[in-house]
Amino acid sequence: MPVKASNTKNVRVILRMIWPGGIMAEVRVAKGWKDYELLMTGDGQKQERWGAYVLRRPEPQAVWPVGKPWGKAHSVYHRSKTGGGYWEQIQKIPTKWQITYKNLKFNVEPTGFKHTGLFPEQAVNWDFTRDKIKQTERRTEILNLFAYTGGATVACASAGAAVCHVDAAKGMVTRAKDNLALSGLSDKPVRFIVDDAIKFVKREIRRGRKYDGIIMDPPAYGRGPNGELWKIEDTLYELMELCSQLLSDNPLFFIINSYASTLSPLLMENIMGLLLKNRIGGKIETFELGLEIADNGMLLPCGFTGRWENDRSSI
Repeated sequence: MPVKASNTKNVRVILRMIWPGGIMAEVRVAKGWKDYELLMTGDGQKQERWGAYVLRRPEPQAVWPVGKPWGKAHSVYHRSKTGGGYWEQIQKIPTKWQITYKNLKFNVEPTGFKHTGLFPEQAVNWDFTRDKIKQTERRTEILNLFAYTGGATVACASAGAAVCHVDAAKGMVTRAKDNLALSGLSDKPVRFIVDDAIKFVKREIRRGRKYDGIIMDPPAYGRGPNGELWKIEDTLYELMELCSQLLSDNPLFFIINSYASTLSPLLMENIMGLLLKNRIGGKIETFELGLEIADNGMLLPCGFTGRWENDRSSI
């Protein structure tokens, strides 16, 4: 159970202990959301408010009973026995609408695979990257791999960085461009690339490109644009080793997010130690991401982050 909590400007930090003085895990929760709220969870589902609309959809982490009747929802997602599923509209809603996080704006667009186009728990990392970029007085270049609809891309561009956004799905890259435009950042130096992550990174190494920060959110499994099979446990170390070759002489950060049950924060810390801390110095943090459940104050687990940060004062 939570035994110690602290609050920074952007993040609520909760420490969990296994014995007096021994920290088992740290959970971080973004505090800045006004247009998003996790209302209720249970029975393998969650109910969320996205701006003016309430959605209910599957959530495998919500293994506890819901405990009381669900509140009213505008749309409810139902899984299909043949894969995928569909949204049942209880009240009519648009196909997409906008929400804001601080000065950033994003489309919410429910898909046939239950997703909405945004992972609100990632605001913890958006705030971190924006702060790091703003603190440096030099031009920074950021590589965002498996970049999805561009939450991190928009955050970094808003702080003044040049960003390379890479995702294997053309549709997701199109949605990322839309999100950049919604935030009034279309004129910022952002490259959008539809490509397999490892193939792209290898080409960047041959080209001699360097980046001051790398963000990646690899899926547990999937396929590239040409059908390449991806399994994170088979490819993670190779990918991170290749990416470490793209870091500049004085990098700011390296962030990896994982929702895969086959990985652990300790494993991520070990890899980052071997590839980054032992070679460059700096510090490593690993922590769970969570969202606070409004009706009972519990935290919903939302994967974890491994973060290497340059602690040299010269940056």
